[in-house]
Amino acid sequence: MKTLVIVTHPNMEASNWNKSWLEELKKHSDITIHELYKEYPDENIDVSKEQKLIEAHDRIIFQYPLYWYSTPPLLKKWFDTVLLYNWAYGPDGSKTAGKEIGVAISTYGSEESYQPTGANRFTLQEILRPIEALVHFINASYLPHFSLSDTSTVTAERLAQSSIDYIQHLKTVKPVVVG
Repeated sequence: MKTLVIVTHPNMEASNWNKSWLEELKKHSDITIHELYKEYPDENIDVSKEQKLIEAHDRIIFQYPLYWYSTPPLLKKWFDTVLLYNWAYGPDGSKTAGKEIGVAISTYGSEESYQPTGANRFTLQEILRPIEALVHFINASYLPHFSLSDTSTVTAERLAQSSIDYIQHLKTVKPVVVG
């Protein structure tokens, strides 16, 4: 299975978690890494190039920090410009059908804050529903998300373990079965 990880962090150098995950990903030659902010600092997305990347992979993971309960702006723009009618969906849109798509996110807030009684009022699964809906709309299979919360408490041990857990997740996660 060919895996593509689309990393979308607006300030990777300032990120402990996403940078650590990225460094671990680089150790695995069977994983293609694609950094959107590095590739498109001007935010002019090469749609054809992006579509070819998607077509060449079976599993796509969107890695990003949770950004105001959503994706960073460039990833939203990527969705809007790359996942086109009659390519990803519509009568002739079959290029994403059968792909496995998931999310790896980091959050500043604690796990407890992402509960119905927590400060954020919603679980991460609920917050990620738009991504899950997008995946189903383009006839792909949704993978359970990988997440790391409470990124404000950084330790070297926690960074290392999270990176190991992330790779294990990428290699073993199975699509969510609906219905």
